[in-house]
Amino acid sequence: MVSRDTKTTAAFVVLAVILWIGASAITDNELVQWGVLIGVGLIAPLAVNEWRE
Repeated sequence: MVSRDTKTTAAFVVLAVILWIGASAITDNELVQWGVLIGVGLIAPLAVNEWRE
């Protein structure tokens, strides 16, 4: 059985990859692209999972 935290993280990672591809199409600034990827794929799910507990 997959935990709720893992499902949340997986959903944010998928969203982060989609947004990263979109950011790559919009801008050539790699800092923005990495910020989207790390912010949405790593920091956001950590914050949501900690907020739930």
